Amino acid sequence: MSKEHRVLTGITTTGVPHLGNLVGAVLPAIKASERKDTTSFLFLADYHSLIKSSDSELRHRSSFDIAACWLACGLDPKKVIFYRQSDIPHIFELAWILSCLASKGLLNRAHAYKAATTDNEANKTKDIDKGINMGLFNYPVLMAADILMFKADAVPVGQDQKQHIEMTRDIALKFNHHYGDILTPPEAVIDEHTGVLPGIDGRKMSKSYNNTIPVFSEEEALQKVIMKIKTNSLEPGEPKDSSDCNIFNIYKAISTNEKVDDLQKLYEEGIAWGEAKKILFGELNSFLKPFKDEYNKIIKDKPYVEKALIEGSEKALSISGPIIKEVRQAIGIKGF
Repeated sequence: MSKEHRVLTGITTTGVPHLGNLVGAVLPAIKASERKDTTSFLFLADYHSLIKSSDSELRHRSSFDIAACWLACGLDPKKVIFYRQSDIPHIFELAWILSCLASKGLLNRAHAYKAATTDNEANKTKDIDKGINMGLFNYPVLMAADILMFKADAVPVGQDQKQHIEMTRDIALKFNHHYGDILTPPEAVIDEHTGVLPGIDGRKMSKSYNNTIPVFSEEEALQKVIMKIKTNSLEPGEPKDSSDCNIFNIYKAISTNEKVDDLQKLYEEGIAWGEAKKILFGELNSFLKPFKDEYNKIIKDKPYVEKALIEGSEKALSISGPIIKEVRQAIGIKGF
């Protein structure tokens, strides 16, 4: 009998679901959940969103939209453990325990924190920590708790999140060194095609950059977003490099190998940027249609979405409860 393989994926609730969420997290996680030897933990990272936004209405609405997105894309709540981060208090208890082991030097190297201090230095701000809250600084610890709470073996992430998984491994190994082999150091799983999906400006598609392609927008709105994708100044008829093209890289993430090869030939022949965007829009619109149709049905049934999350949190708690008990015993927090 093969060993159970645990895979964990979360999406932060700071806006509407976008194409990067879909091809980088949602669809791969649903595909992985079909394997008989795999237990999938899929969650709404609602407490993580506090770092990025103080808009409570947006957070609440985004939680529902992202939950509905998972369900619309084929997630079967009976086959996976689907929950809100906020419904699992053991995660936050573990986060405190881990923060007492994580070195400040390790957290100083986190990309988000370094970027914030670098900005302050560039602006000649006297205090390099100005405007940086402890949520941002401790973000890697809470992410580690999300993962280690359920002894996840694998975490599908974009290339930019690889550092967080390495930090999680570091923290887990330090805990195990002090208290015994209890926590599972996870492995990062990075898809070469969807690990970093570009947004319309060429940077990683992210709600933080406001450069996303919303999954459930109407056709006209979707077309307008596609037409805004940044390109270079090469004229029609001039051969174009597909390897460094936002349009091509997005197309590659949603289409078949055969169609990608066909588009590659058009690039070599000097396709016009407007025509390339038109081809991307047609393919993307067809790709998203079945998900949109299902999503439009699900958003009319909020009790169904809530029931799926409550039942998922009950399953999650049945797993996190024994693990946090094991952790407490190991660190000496126990009855006499």
